[in-house]
Amino acid sequence: MSSILTNAGAMTALQTLKQVNRSMSQTQGMISTGKRVSSARDNAAVWAIAKTMQSDVSGFARISDSLNLGQSSVAVARKGAETVTDLLVQIKEKVVSAQEENVDRSKIQTDIAALRDQVVAVVGAAQFNGLNLLTNQTQTEDSGGVNVLASLDHADGETVTARNIRVGKQDLGIELSSIGTALSALAAGANDVTGFGDATAAALNGNATPATGTTTFGTSSAQAVAAGTGFSISISGSTGGTTAPADTVTGNEINYVARDGDTMADVSRAMAAAYNRYVEANLGATATGGIAAVAEGNQITFTGSDQTGADFSLQVDQYAADASSTIGGGLRALSYIDVSTAKGADAALADIDRLIDTAIDASAALGSAEMRLETQRDFVSGLSASLRSGIGTLVDADMEETAAKLQSMQVQQQLSITSLSIANQAPQYLLQLFRG
Repeated sequence: MSSILTNAGAMTALQTLKQVNRSMSQTQGMISTGKRVSSARDNAAVWAIAKTMQSDVSGFARISDSLNLGQSSVAVARKGAETVTDLLVQIKEKVVSAQEENVDRSKIQTDIAALRDQVVAVVGAAQFNGLNLLTNQTQTEDSGGVNVLASLDHADGETVTARNIRVGKQDLGIELSSIGTALSALAAGANDVTGFGDATAAALNGNATPATGTTTFGTSSAQAVAAGTGFSISISGSTGGTTAPADTVTGNEINYVARDGDTMADVSRAMAAAYNRYVEANLGATATGGIAAVAEGNQITFTGSDQTGADFSLQVDQYAADASSTIGGGLRALSYIDVSTAKGADAALADIDRLIDTAIDASAALGSAEMRLETQRDFVSGLSASLRSGIGTLVDADMEETAAKLQSMQVQQQLSITSLSIANQAPQYLLQLFRG
């Protein structure tokens, strides 16, 4: 049945043309944006996944900036530490030259002083964007290193956690440590020192078989020490025989002030080294026979003189962190080096190797940190590239396929228009039925 009111053919052709136009519009949108999913309307699930990944890519871009900044800071510090190492090697050459008798030690000492000043200059200049990794003399908690943002972790798919690479500071300053005279030692039982000479003088008698005493710092080698905590060893002579020169508790010439990040093992090593340096520099040959301090873990074993009658006492004290105390530099023994005398030249020879080892350790630690940051930076760069590739796979349009589809849509559009035109002409044929 034909009707002039309802043209079913035209309605069908019109619906087909609308569908073709809609598909063509979508195809043209893909061509103009390059994406097959450009909004949540196109595909909500894929769009949500892509947006999450894009946010991660943006975050990793900032992480790359952080790693670049951190690596640059560490690289400057490493170069500074290596330069300090070279300067200390030059100082060692001067110290070795001072071992000769027929030399002008005062001129050699002048050269050493100049090199020492250069060490100070290098350490002061080795900073990047205001950060100096070659000094660590602040009592502020966690000031002994810097955290470099290195990654973002999605632990359970929802919780995001920032991960850092901790770069520890390596102190190569020459400042001497000091314990304020206004401080009083913590009493035994109230400190982390136990054993021989803790807060009370303990005697080491001089004998052919010298007496020994062991002092323990803290409960374990790994126990952390608050920055600014002071430790001292006082020496006092006793009656009879050759005695060590007197030293008072308030003098604290043999001392160490802990820096941020130190453990009791660090304290033990530093105190033993300071004690041995004091003995070498201040006690006579007769009195010093056999006198030594050996650190192992968080313990120091003190040995008395092997000279009969060379008796003396030791007292080990701990001081709470206080603003009046000063944290010494890692190369503080460099301040003691004085080869103007034969005795000073001998003591300097013992000190300089320890100082070179300290600088080498600092350079190696910074080099390892720099390598780790570089590795992480390369990983983040590769990860970002992989994420971008994954996002492209999800949302980018296949341009070859889209071009072919557009050509097909254009043909379908022309055919739909032709079909609609034919359908719209059908009622006109009904007029012929009414013509005579």
